[in-house]
Amino acid sequence: MSSSGNDPRQPSSAKPYKPQPVHPDNLPIDYSGFIAIIFGVAGVMFRYKLGSWLALIFCAQSLANMKNIETDLKQISTGFMFAIMGMVTNYLSPARGAVKT
Repeated sequence: MSSSGNDPRQPSSAKPYKPQPVHPDNLPIDYSGFIAIIFGVAGVMFRYKLGSWLALIFCAQSLANMKNIETDLKQISTGFMFAIMGMVTNYLSPARGAVKT
């Protein structure tokens, strides 16, 4: 095949890849935290049990993938609060439309 003398690559000039540091304000949006807030609001406003459960799941995912402690924690706590409010609204409140006769 080819001999090592004809190899155009230069292993001595190869450098390992180092990613550039990114400022916390320039990080991409945390989609799972945003989706958790949307599902949490849907669970509270429209009394969707599935929305509240999905909000809890997306909050856990966002918490596991947190990159910036300051901004992500605010978003996660907001989504978690909406999810808990939805759970309380759905499971502990009286049934909607029940009329006593």
